Amino acid sequence: MFYFIDPFGCAKNQVDAETIMSRLNEAGWTAVDDPEAADLIIINSCGFIEAAKRESINAVLAWRNHYPEKKILLAGCLSQRYRAELEETLNEADGLLSCDEVNDVSAKAANLFGSAALDLPDIRPGSRPLLGFPGSAYVKISEGCNNACSFCAIPLIRGGLRCRSIPDVLDECTALLDRGIKELCLIGQDISSYEPGLAALLNAIAGLPGRFWVRLLYLHPDHFPLDILDLPERDNRFLPYFDIPFQHASPHILGAMGRTGSGESYLTLLDTIRRRLPGAVIRSTFLTGFPGETEDDFRLLLDFQQRARFDWLGVFTYSREEGTSAYAMKNRVAKKTAAGRKARIEEAQIPITEEQMNRFVGQTMDVLVEEALSPAVLPPQNNSNSGGDNSDNNSGGDNDEQEKFWLGRFFCQAPEVDGAAVIRISSGADELRPGSMVRGKVSGRAGFDLECMVTSPVLESSAVTSPVLEL
Repeated sequence: MFYFIDPFGCAKNQVDAETIMSRLNEAGWTAVDDPEAADLIIINSCGFIEAAKRESINAVLAWRNHYPEKKILLAGCLSQRYRAELEETLNEADGLLSCDEVNDVSAKAANLFGSAALDLPDIRPGSRPLLGFPGSAYVKISEGCNNACSFCAIPLIRGGLRCRSIPDVLDECTALLDRGIKELCLIGQDISSYEPGLAALLNAIAGLPGRFWVRLLYLHPDHFPLDILDLPERDNRFLPYFDIPFQHASPHILGAMGRTGSGESYLTLLDTIRRRLPGAVIRSTFLTGFPGETEDDFRLLLDFQQRARFDWLGVFTYSREEGTSAYAMKNRVAKKTAAGRKARIEEAQIPITEEQMNRFVGQTMDVLVEEALSPAVLPPQNNSNSGGDNSDNNSGGDNDEQEKFWLGRFFCQAPEVDGAAVIRISSGADELRPGSMVRGKVSGRAGFDLECMVTSPVLESSAVTSPVLEL
């Protein structure tokens, strides 16, 4: 029996999709890349905001229209949040699988085909298939959230905060590193709230041998654990990269969102991080169009953006979600106004991110190799830099046909959401290997991407080198 999985949503959803694959594989199923060859099509849905819900539902309808004879299973957040409604209305799906049931997917699949379910062993930590680029893996350290932000449906979908134990997480990290993983991305709805203590977990991971990165994603600003800054200071396997969703800066809007911070307190947090870790990279997200957001509120957000100087910034418009406390709020902002504010934030961020990336030009850093790049999709050459030496950037010269190009990421670029590293290797150099780590000198910037030339071959030793040599 063959299955095809169509994944949607965030990195947490990706881990759930990988778990689904692991359980089916254990039960004797085989994953295929072509839905034509599949007996079962699984849509691992997102139910966070209206646009994501529509996308997942449309996927079910499209697969049913294209493959009327196949079994279709709708899994993930949408099934968790709207199970009763979907059971009544979505006849195009043969079955539903909620987030809480991912470990039972093989039994659900067996039931769809009228066969007996197998008694499967527990999943071995770190043994699941990985859907991301080679060399990188997400490690979900918690599930659910207790923050109860007024706009957020996550607690309605995933429930309250539940945290894995430190030994359990450590077992998974060890298994992933034994498989050759070079980057461990610790994720959760809010890893700041990790109850055994995020610093305690990081200290335990620090005891693992070898050369790897640890990246922290999704840290709530109102209770950012400052003690975690000790780790990047003394062990540069722990990347000075922080994803902190500030959402807004207006006291009025933050209060309505259920946040306790302010624009000024958030700037103080940023100053503290950058003072402790001068090479720190900060990603954030903003939300425009929240109920009651005035032009004055929005001007405060624009000012905060200029003062914060984020390396990376994502912007979303407010989605009115039933069941959240913001759903009944008055003074709703027109969708057109919210979209216009989003566009203004995004436009203002372009020169900021370009300037922030310029600081890496001329630096020699570790780079995680992801995939070979066809010359047809190479970015246009851009010699924008921050005073770095660009003399080794021979792209466009006589040797272009002999050079080879790869895509990868430096420490300042998180998977999928940030820019990339365009890696150039000279004629006659050894081929790079996806999932390996090499040294590269940043020779320039092309848009949001950084261009580099390999200076050292594959790095496999247990020695640890600094992500950034100079700043």
